[in-house]
Amino acid sequence: MLNDLKKANWRTKVFWTDGWGSLALAVLIALFIRWAFIEAYVIPSGSMLPSLLIHDHIFVNKLTYGLRVPFSENWMFKFNEPKSGEVVVFKYPKDMSTFFIKRIVGLPGDKIYYQNGTLYINDKPMAKNVPASDADFRWLRDADFQRDGNFGDEKSNYTHFTEVLANNSEHSILLRKGDIFEEYGPVIVPEDQLFVMGDNRNNSSDSRVWGFLPKKNILGRAMFVWLSCDETIPYLPFLCNPLEIRWGRFFHQVN
Repeated sequence: MLNDLKKANWRTKVFWTDGWGSLALAVLIALFIRWAFIEAYVIPSGSMLPSLLIHDHIFVNKLTYGLRVPFSENWMFKFNEPKSGEVVVFKYPKDMSTFFIKRIVGLPGDKIYYQNGTLYINDKPMAKNVPASDADFRWLRDADFQRDGNFGDEKSNYTHFTEVLANNSEHSILLRKGDIFEEYGPVIVPEDQLFVMGDNRNNSSDSRVWGFLPKKNILGRAMFVWLSCDETIPYLPFLCNPLEIRWGRFFHQVN
């Protein structure tokens, strides 16, 4: 009887340390971390140039705003409210199975107006300064602008600015030279909604196109780049080409 008990305990120990149990436990821990704390995403388009490049792999902090009920948009606990200037990953309101990444520029109650490349918040124009550094702009290539049918576009068609929001947060933006900007607004951001924009102002589908972002759609705040490459492996677009790694982007903070 005692030997049978020892054998059973030994089998249980082996199952949880060297057998299928250890694999199942590792998967559960990984899923829990992904659900509650941190998740990796890849930037698929140029809407956030020059702040985020195509094929930047980023980590997103999913705990910064709170903890959700699994497989739901409902909060179990809320820790912080989204702030102006933060870059967030969210479920696209028109298709909840699609994820977008944009920058928050308008909070509930803010009056938003956009004209001739200038963002107005509560009737005040947000400053566009000449950047102290062109580090963000140097990463860009003509190929980054020649996507989605824009074959004749190139880097030289764009100007790099630093935009300063009302809370003094700063970030890089791109404006296309010579473009006539359509006037947008003014609109008032409703309760529990946000106004988001891409930093590549002429090439971004954002709140100017599809409307306000419900706060409940936010998945997390972008933290930093952990992997980046100019090109991916042919036929495997989710894998970076090891010959095209942007080594200088590693641990690049998302501002």
